Amino acid sequence: MVNLVEAQKPLLHGLMKMAGISQYTVEIQPGTKMTFWVPSETIKKQKQTNKSPNDNLIYTKPKPTKPIVVLIHGFAAEGIVTWQFQVGSLTKHYSVYVPDLLFFGGSTTDNSDRSPKFQAECLTKALRKLGIEKCTLVGFSYGGMVSFKMAEMCPDLVQGMVISGSILAMTDSLSQETLESLGFSSSSELLLPSSVKGLKALLQVAAHKNLWFPDRLHKDFLEVMFNNRKEKAELLEGLVISNKDTTIPNFPQRIHLLWGQKDQFFKLDLAQNMKEQFGDNTTLEAIDKAGHLVHLERPCVYNRRLKNFLDSLYTEDENPPK
Repeated sequence: MVNLVEAQKPLLHGLMKMAGISQYTVEIQPGTKMTFWVPSETIKKQKQTNKSPNDNLIYTKPKPTKPIVVLIHGFAAEGIVTWQFQVGSLTKHYSVYVPDLLFFGGSTTDNSDRSPKFQAECLTKALRKLGIEKCTLVGFSYGGMVSFKMAEMCPDLVQGMVISGSILAMTDSLSQETLESLGFSSSSELLLPSSVKGLKALLQVAAHKNLWFPDRLHKDFLEVMFNNRKEKAELLEGLVISNKDTTIPNFPQRIHLLWGQKDQFFKLDLAQNMKEQFGDNTTLEAIDKAGHLVHLERPCVYNRRLKNFLDSLYTEDENPPK
């Protein structure tokens, strides 16, 4: 029987190409590679005269002239599935890059490190290999934690961030408190469902309104999006740190917290606390009638708020205060 989610991939890929981005793979080091969707004008195919494994070799061209935005996905789906409603809205004025984090999409590694810091290091190396010198990160949930790490490690690369439904780091006490409030015993039970019932439970707490899909579609989504289960369970384990190990970095970047007002995973008061901790460079906007999946539930409002911040960030960058 045809997997409906898998069957929709060519359509989604076609829509991405119509929006001006194409698939590309970056080898970071032997044994570690990341798949991306990158601006089509930055890549081209060069056919070899002889028939060899390198036939149709793909290589990067000079970096684009438009400001660069990197969309970093969360834990339940790969890049273009997560950001399918944002890409087309941004590509007219921005060069959009959509990576798949390690063990999502086609990204893999033989390294045993499962920390968000390692994800951030690999993504940073990949972006530099793509010729990117400055960018703005848009991070959702797990991708937000990776974004914070990148901004802390590489302020020369990251000039701004938009963070949705995420926190600086998942401490052991916050992890336990969040799971108890949602009625789950472990992060794996919540974020790595193995049954239709489990996936429905995840969607119920992730969305403000109940999302109805036929069981067939739930089964197909489980099969396609929840692969690499062992490695993803290890990523969840590597996410939690001790309370005593947490520090608040002094971020020089402008940060915009763009939140679903009814987010049950990371409630709005957590975003308000982060705003106070980060200082004057941080702003907060809440979108009503939206939960954790704010960018999917209210994409038009989300895209408008996102573009407003990006426009102000890059206008400010072009015209710095005298």
